[in-house]
Amino acid sequence: MSRFRRNDPAQYDQLADQWWEASGGFAALHWLAASRAEHIPPAAAPGAVLVDLACGGGLMAPHVARLGYRHVGVDLGERGLRVAREHGLHPLRGSVLAVPLADGCADVVVAGEILEHVEDDVAVLAECARLLRPGGTLVIDALADTRVGRFLMVTVAERLPGGPPPGIHDPALFVDRARLLAAADALGLELRLVGLRPSLRDALAWRLGRRRSVRMKPIRSTAVVFAGYGRKR
Repeated sequence: MSRFRRNDPAQYDQLADQWWEASGGFAALHWLAASRAEHIPPAAAPGAVLVDLACGGGLMAPHVARLGYRHVGVDLGERGLRVAREHGLHPLRGSVLAVPLADGCADVVVAGEILEHVEDDVAVLAECARLLRPGGTLVIDALADTRVGRFLMVTVAERLPGGPPPGIHDPALFVDRARLLAAADALGLELRLVGLRPSLRDALAWRLGRRRSVRMKPIRSTAVVFAGYGRKR
């Protein structure tokens, strides 16, 4: 039995050496990072800033570099931030509930796989809105607070290769999508939600060692894993 309680941030320090392993405990986060990048426009000017909330080991780094942004990563985990620095991020230790950056400093904010790890997901969304300049791009992804979402992402996924490490999620914190959309509108964010799932063909090839990554495919249902794409009005 794990010595950690569910959703214990200390798990990330324990697993820090796996951040960049294509078949390690964070494999699916590599797939999600590539999916996020598809919805981020190239930097419009030199010095454009992308703020990466809960950046972990910096898996967005190669995508952000290609797109031309100054990549600022915010996280509480010291070991993860050290790994992120090695991959070109400007690391900043801090909480996603009170980010130590100025209002309107970001052209893009990414909040991937964090909303289901905090007690107040709307407060994180409010920080995203505060950090974004008008017209700035927001990209999020999270786990939905549904019966099928809890079953698939905890009961099933924690037992599958490439799935989340056992105990990394607390299903009690999964995200209410209607509440999130209402909060986004009140915060001046235009946000649309899209469901995501891994390509089954890619996942099989990855499991057989024939692929290093798996494409995340958009689907109509947002009841399990979903992404949010939008901008600040």
